[in-house]
Amino acid sequence: MTKWLSDGEQRLWRDFLRMHNDLWAVVGRDLQTRSGLSPGDFEVLVHLTDSAGHRLRVTELAQTMRWERSRLSHQLTRMEKRGLIARRDCPEDARGAFVELTPEGLSAIEGAAPSHVETVRGVLFDVLTPRQLESLADVCATVLAGLDGPAPAEDPGAGQSGSADPGSSTVPGMTGRR
Repeated sequence: MTKWLSDGEQRLWRDFLRMHNDLWAVVGRDLQTRSGLSPGDFEVLVHLTDSAGHRLRVTELAQTMRWERSRLSHQLTRMEKRGLIARRDCPEDARGAFVELTPEGLSAIEGAAPSHVETVRGVLFDVLTPRQLESLADVCATVLAGLDGPAPAEDPGAGQSGSADPGSSTVPGMTGRR
């Protein structure tokens, strides 16, 4: 039997979806207008700047970003044409490839980051109180931990009820999602 959403739950769900969509639209539009980078460009560049040597295997990048390989491949092709990234063969694995940040890509993200942070701060962090931010952080951590799925079998806490450790993600990049 389906447990339907109450009126309050339905309102909350719809408000959450609208908030997510509106925030992303404002941030994405501002990013594109001010820097010429799409949100996809920016996300790829962020992951590369955060990685050792400013490079990642394509499969690792796809997993971290939660993107299908075909979507990522199209994104990387567009970015490569603009000189933001370069793809390199993996010498240890003939089928594997690396994505590397180019000097142009580094310059692009360094130029875009200050205004991006300004926008994110203005539409989210500056409109919430410290207590609301703490509550939002708790909610995000709890939902993300639930999306991670059950803990690995070798984890001594596996199968136990109670609060999940939001920092114990078994999926790369999970705790760094927006």
